[in-house]
Amino acid sequence: MGELLIGRDPTRPSGEQRTQTGETRVPTLLVFHEVDDLDHWLSSPKREEFFGPLGITMRIFHDPERSNRVGLIVDVPDMAAFEQAMATEDAAEAMRHDGVRPETMLVLSEH
Repeated sequence: MGELLIGRDPTRPSGEQRTQTGETRVPTLLVFHEVDDLDHWLSSPKREEFFGPLGITMRIFHDPERSNRVGLIVDVPDMAAFEQAMATEDAAEAMRHDGVRPETMLVLSEH
C-alpha cells in the first residue's frame, strides 16, 4: 500500500508532497505516447539534454511487441518549471527531433 500524502510543503519546490511520516516526495507522472521510430527514440540523448537540467529523472518503457508505443515514469521536482518548460519551442523541437507524436500523449499524475 502506498504512503498517504497529506499535502504540499510550502517550503519545498513546487509540487513536492509530504507523507504522514514527514518525508517529502516529488510528483511522479506516467507519460504514454507514440513515436515515429522506436530505435531512434530509445537511443536519442534529447530527453536527458532537455529534462536533465530541470532535475527530472525518468524510467523508460516500450511495447514488447515493438510497436511505436512508449511510456515513461517521470519524477518531477518542480511541476511549475516542468509545465513552463513543456510549453516552450525548445520542448516542441526536442519532440520533433525524437519523433514524438504529441497528439498521442497522455500524462497521468499520481494520486
